[in-house]
Amino acid sequence: MTSVLNVSGITAGYGGASIIEEINLDLAQHEIAVVIGPNGAGKSTLLKTIFALTKISDGSIRFMGKDITGVKTNDLVPLGISAVPQNRNVFPTLTIEENLDIGTYASPPNDKKAIRDKVLGLFPDLVDKLHQPAGELSGGQRQMAAMGRALMSEPSLLLLDEPTAGLSPAYLEKIFDLLLDIRKNGVTILMVEQNAKQALRIADMGHVLVNGRNFVSDTGAALLADESVRRSFLGGMDSSTI
Repeated sequence: MTSVLNVSGITAGYGGASIIEEINLDLAQHEIAVVIGPNGAGKSTLLKTIFALTKISDGSIRFMGKDITGVKTNDLVPLGISAVPQNRNVFPTLTIEENLDIGTYASPPNDKKAIRDKVLGLFPDLVDKLHQPAGELSGGQRQMAAMGRALMSEPSLLLLDEPTAGLSPAYLEKIFDLLLDIRKNGVTILMVEQNAKQALRIADMGHVLVNGRNFVSDTGAALLADESVRRSFLGGMDSSTI
């Protein structure tokens, strides 16, 4: 299977402090991969490093076979990488339509109307709210708007940091279902997620980080069935309850 992303021996952080060390990760085309681990494990820092928001001191990152180590964030979007941060991921005073339009600025699509129609097809909850300020929406709807904006540049790789954080159970399940729909549309997904059990259920691959380093990587199903992973990261439930 074609490799979309290869992270090799990456050490990175902020200022002079390394938060992640010697991280390795491979992501195949049309794969959903989830990064889990305890608080402070370096999960969000890994995503920010891939999106050129930290200082890399060692290692390399390749995207679609191209070395993107050191490439600036605003140059990654035209290459096919979009990201949705956990916080402040919409422009609250702008309408949903305006938020979606902003997603085209860094990498204008050939047919903006066609891609907007495609995005709204994925997020029908937004159709009747296009002229409503994003700040007036529910948390789940704002998350959809943020994901929709990221998809407006027609990325090959979508990076998501805690896409279900703070959402109601109903919207949590809806977001996970939407991720499967996004993957069906040809987008590869790498996400950090605290709702580990639910994320691993839909994930092709899972990567556990501990103290800024790789702990274990395996299929989502295998990690759900792994007793040590269940005990340490999934609340210790028996596999028959998962």
